[in-house]
Amino acid sequence: MRESQRRVLIVEDEPTIAESVAVRLRAEGYEVDIARDGPAAVAAVEADRPDLVVLDVMLPGFDGLEVCRRIQAERPVPVLMLTARDDETDVLVGLAVGADDYLTKPFSIRELAARVHALLRRIDRARSDDDAAPIVLGDLEINLAERRVRRAGAEVHLTPTEFDLLVHLANRPRVVQPRERLLAEIWGWGDAAAGTRTVDSHVKALRRKLGAELIRTVHGVGYALEVHR
Repeated sequence: MRESQRRVLIVEDEPTIAESVAVRLRAEGYEVDIARDGPAAVAAVEADRPDLVVLDVMLPGFDGLEVCRRIQAERPVPVLMLTARDDETDVLVGLAVGADDYLTKPFSIRELAARVHALLRRIDRARSDDDAAPIVLGDLEINLAERRVRRAGAEVHLTPTEFDLLVHLANRPRVVQPRERLLAEIWGWGDAAAGTRTVDSHVKALRRKLGAELIRTVHGVGYALEVHR
């Protein structure tokens, strides 16, 4: 699908930031809408069904975390969250309510556009899995066609990025995957140093949802998925 057919919703109450991001994304061919507060954001997602949401945490009405909870309850949609504080607790809370990636203010508009590209590429990869067989490892079942995960028979809700990370690890169980490879193949990043916390935060989110013992850390290298029968 071409970028010109993709719709991005920017949820940001600072006009200068919202317009700067909108100008850049429109220049790259995206259709862009802007919402200025929490209620307007939820209404825009319901009405326009964007392909991706760029979402500020601090908003009038109700905050970005509540926006993320409400829009993810309706249907999974990739969310790039903007936060004013580079605080691990804030990041983990954002991931827990359904965000896929985050940027800390002040950020580069160029970097934001690159993150948007990377998140939307996952949609295309997901479509290519429509006829793929499920992955079953012990009590973990990953349905690629439906993008659903079950652990011990119970369904677990994952964000699009969490799902892709889990599939990547599950395709080579017990094999250690370096952070650099995960960043390149899932996030599409070339700067490993800048993305280390992103990988670590998503792994923490997977452990919280699926069990701490499922993913093994190899310090200084990366992560491996362990098979439990």
